[in-house]
Amino acid sequence: MKLKALTLNLWNGGRLMDGALDFLAEQNADIVFLQEVYDGSGDLEPRFRSTEILAERLQYPYAEFAPAMLDKLPEGDIQSGNAILSRYALQTAGIRFFNEPYHELTSTDSKTFKTMPRTLQHITAETPAGVLNLYNMHGVWDLDGDNFSERRQKMRDVIMNAIEGKRNVIMAGDTNAQPTNELWRPIERQLHSVFGTELASTFNMKHKNNPGYATARVDMMFVSPDIAVLERDCPQVDVSDHLPLTATLEIT
Repeated sequence: MKLKALTLNLWNGGRLMDGALDFLAEQNADIVFLQEVYDGSGDLEPRFRSTEILAERLQYPYAEFAPAMLDKLPEGDIQSGNAILSRYALQTAGIRFFNEPYHELTSTDSKTFKTMPRTLQHITAETPAGVLNLYNMHGVWDLDGDNFSERRQKMRDVIMNAIEGKRNVIMAGDTNAQPTNELWRPIERQLHSVFGTELASTFNMKHKNNPGYATARVDMMFVSPDIAVLERDCPQVDVSDHLPLTATLEIT
């Protein structure tokens, strides 16, 4: 069975929401991994109502949101986290926190960046080829993408414990770490990195002032050995401050 997977950090719920929605609709992926998703409602601007807007515009039959924190913003207190959209029936299997537990904070305050709750969302999908284990990750923040910090060591341990013994694994997201970071070494003994170190950057430099982002490859995708990678791409589109990753996969 073939399927298309896509991952994208929406950028604060979707600062470029219209473009992101058009791109996602055009790609028509079977499984979409999203980070920095907001779950607000009411009269808030669209980016703070990510889950609602995504459901209305893209009409995926299945979607699961995993809250990581309550963001205290001038617009209100809004849950923020990860989301998976799917053509296949989904079931939540768990949310694991890499560092801090769910709590209230203000995401615009730079003092919260290193301790901001980051999660590994685990969802199972029922497909004609069997059950897929989907892991949507948003890694702990550190401006040094190669720093194998204590927090990143815990991130490694959380991932290793989550994927142990699992088949048909697709793991994707904004890791906030370089592919050369030591945390990936044991993980890559169990999962294949779809892009490895080949990408120059996974940031959209139209929205970045720090030149260091031009060599930061933090968005990643992994698959287990029972999944073959047929095609892969990092579209150079202006839909977020990150670039999306796509892959056509075959369950073998």
